[in-house]
Amino acid sequence: MTFFSLDYYPGNNQHNFAIIFVKEIVLMPEVSPDSTYRFRLCDSLLGAQMLFVAFGALVLVPILTGLDPNVALFTAGVGTLVFQLITKGKVPVFLASSFAFIAPIIYGVQSWGIPATLCGLAAAGVLYVLMSFAIRYFGPGILHKYLPAVVTGPVIMVIGLVLAPVAVHMAMGRTGDGSAWLVPEKTAMIIAGVSLVTTALVALLGKGWLRLLPILCGICAGYATSFVLDLTGYTAAIQGSFDPVSLQNWTAPVLISFAPVVDKTWLAMPAFVLPEWKWEAVLFIVPVAIAPAIEHFGDVLAIGSITGKDYVDDPGIENTMLGDGIATAIAAMLGGPPNTTYSEVSGAVALTKAYNPAIMTWAALTAIILSFVGKIGALLATIPTPVMGGIMILLFGMITVVGINTLVRSGQDLMQPRNLIIVAVILVCGIGGMKFTAGSFAIEKIGLAGVLGLLLNVILPAEREESI
Repeated sequence: MTFFSLDYYPGNNQHNFAIIFVKEIVLMPEVSPDSTYRFRLCDSLLGAQMLFVAFGALVLVPILTGLDPNVALFTAGVGTLVFQLITKGKVPVFLASSFAFIAPIIYGVQSWGIPATLCGLAAAGVLYVLMSFAIRYFGPGILHKYLPAVVTGPVIMVIGLVLAPVAVHMAMGRTGDGSAWLVPEKTAMIIAGVSLVTTALVALLGKGWLRLLPILCGICAGYATSFVLDLTGYTAAIQGSFDPVSLQNWTAPVLISFAPVVDKTWLAMPAFVLPEWKWEAVLFIVPVAIAPAIEHFGDVLAIGSITGKDYVDDPGIENTMLGDGIATAIAAMLGGPPNTTYSEVSGAVALTKAYNPAIMTWAALTAIILSFVGKIGALLATIPTPVMGGIMILLFGMITVVGINTLVRSGQDLMQPRNLIIVAVILVCGIGGMKFTAGSFAIEKIGLAGVLGLLLNVILPAEREESI
């Protein structure tokens, strides 16, 4: 899920923007390294380091979407352990918050609330499970037959673009819907700019472990900038003369207040939330899961290229997807975001040559332990909105680029009438916000675009080759 080494080819996960980077730092070993599962106390510190690599992206998803970071830590740990159980501890990967679902979660929370949105996320996990059964009985080719790049590419683009205004609003100091000011615009633009530039520079110029932590570095830089602006009195000075015009003014003389952190107890149970059934949420979110579920292959291929193992064959792609699906469903049932494998961690595995899957067990256990530290969630909640906004500008744009790259790398002629129709309908209906309702049934935006793309791919006849 690194966002700065973009590439795509059929079978790769659109979240795995680090696949190029992984391939640059390690080739397929001539002799397969030892990746036997060995649970040892001496690997506990290395496991904690693996969690640290994923930490920035892991907690960013709940912070952006309104979910609880402590719950995300807990479900990431549990999801990883479940994945290891299903795959018999053969694959050294760590599962945590998926960025593909940020846009639909934000929209779902705003439209139906967190419990109903969690219902849709749980259904996405069920879709993964169903796909794993389809692969088990029909082979992996069935997914690419019905959901080729001409469908998944535009859907990925819609995911990145549909909530682009949210990123802009947050970067400028407003709420996600733009209805109120949280931070004066001048102050917000400084903070968002520092976060954005720092994240990009670390991704481009960072070396070794640092290059695996661009998001965490961006958050830290934006947070530090906010702290300095508070200390120098700049925040209070700008806020005192700020004119909100017609919007509500929720600005404050300080950007960061540690009062909630002080009030929070050190040990606290994560704020688990149970899902609540809602058809609209299911139909909106499930189509979003199509692209990441199909491109789950990329995760497995990437880590296999590092360890020299064929995980597509053993434990089998059907089992890795099953593990991913069950982990996602469990996360949603507890109030956490969907899970996916992290390429940052795969890159760390390549750098350290620590191929023992039990190291990920230690990372999972560390995440579960940290989820009960109440002050972690309270501290993360003090991060000013523009810090997240700056990163979201890059994030949503990068997801869109991955969708474009999906189409480019597929090698298909987009000017052929069939391909043109599918891509055009998905983009316009998804970005334009088209909605279909029938009584209490409703489906719109990303969900409707995904369903339309799937149906058009099945219904439209294949192009006939012109005879010369």
